[in-house]
Amino acid sequence: MDSQTIVAPMTPAGVSAVAAIRVSGSKVREVVRLLFGESAIKNLKPREAKLATARDYRTMVGEDRATALVIDSLLYIFFEGPNSYTGEDVLELYPHGNPIIVRELIQVIKSVDGVRLAEPGEYTRRAFLNGRMDLVQAESVADVIHSANRDELKNAHRLLGGALSKKVKTLTEQVMDISARLELDVDFSEEEADPDYATWGVKISAIRESVESILKSFKGKAAVSRLPLAVLYGAPNAGKSSLVNALLGEDRILVSNIPGTTRDFVEVRLFLDGGEIRLVDTAGIADKATDALDALSMEKSKEILAEADMKILVLDGSDMCGASCYSENIKPDFVVVSKSDLGASRQGGNLCISSKTGEGLAELKRAMNAVLFKKTENSEDLWITSEREKTCLEEALAGIDRALNLIRTNPAVELLAFEMQLVRRSLQSITGEISSEDVLQQIFAGFCIGK
Repeated sequence: MDSQTIVAPMTPAGVSAVAAIRVSGSKVREVVRLLFGESAIKNLKPREAKLATARDYRTMVGEDRATALVIDSLLYIFFEGPNSYTGEDVLELYPHGNPIIVRELIQVIKSVDGVRLAEPGEYTRRAFLNGRMDLVQAESVADVIHSANRDELKNAHRLLGGALSKKVKTLTEQVMDISARLELDVDFSEEEADPDYATWGVKISAIRESVESILKSFKGKAAVSRLPLAVLYGAPNAGKSSLVNALLGEDRILVSNIPGTTRDFVEVRLFLDGGEIRLVDTAGIADKATDALDALSMEKSKEILAEADMKILVLDGSDMCGASCYSENIKPDFVVVSKSDLGASRQGGNLCISSKTGEGLAELKRAMNAVLFKKTENSEDLWITSEREKTCLEEALAGIDRALNLIRTNPAVELLAFEMQLVRRSLQSITGEISSEDVLQQIFAGFCIGK
């Protein structure tokens, strides 16, 4: 373990109301002394928020502490190890979110001998090395930060809370129990009767089912992190761009009464109850193109519709003529009738909306949320997203299959014991009971510096 104390901002760069800086390591008390003076050390209590003026006491004239340069008036909290995020002494500072203040505080803190800037993921790595969390929980920290929808966030919290770790620990204990009994049979093979291989087969098969169940829950990060895509389409001047602006609550897209204003599809981000989605406004699709550019625009609209998770047909409520000529070719998942404020009536049970008055917008959002964030049959199930964990489970499953094959073909206790040792090591690698420096470096390199 690196004995140096580390410091880094926990909040992104830029101007904000409040920023956050974390210091972790054995030099935390010296940092407190440098920023707030000797009296702060005498009154330092764990988990107590204090308002104080941070100064650069390196700049004071003589013994007059009042001459030291004022950096900021801020809140700070001291966490005494091992009861902290990293398991070490930790200091968290909450200054005003001026980049000049943040930079100056970090520079002063780094002036303490033995303090350096943290590397990406180093705080969480120290938490793992100090036993504050296992490797599954450490990896899930990044999932909590980057989850794009509520289900994904809920799953990440379950992983961080140890739901998967408990399953793996139970399996590991079962494998260790079998391994111990097999190795006992190896040691006393000449004194005892032949082992009951049928019993071993049943127990190992049960473990296999559990491992395979977890493995089947794998969802690649690319698939999980992909934002759902909803596409608005319809005739020119049907009110698609106005609808996008109304859903966003701001004038993001140029709107005009002139048909064909939108020539290329425009993508924006929209937050629904279930999470964030990609919402696309397409160029109008008509019976015939007016020119080559119009034809190209309609082709682009059809291409993005082919990728859509939800196709929303927007019909002009003030002019329903010709609506069916393109809706028959592209089957919508949902149909809305726009411009209800102009007297549009509900057509065939379709939702009437008004981008001007807001009528129907809340209902449309609920409908979009229901389609794009479908509830799973068992919301208590969890899934894994780590390729590393998937590989470990695959190795464990392969070892189990080899052990079962040995029982069927060549039930030698020594070989069975060896295979179950390999299975145990694969399972222990998931939680980090067995891990290499290269694996740890690969995992934490993808974290942000402040985490």
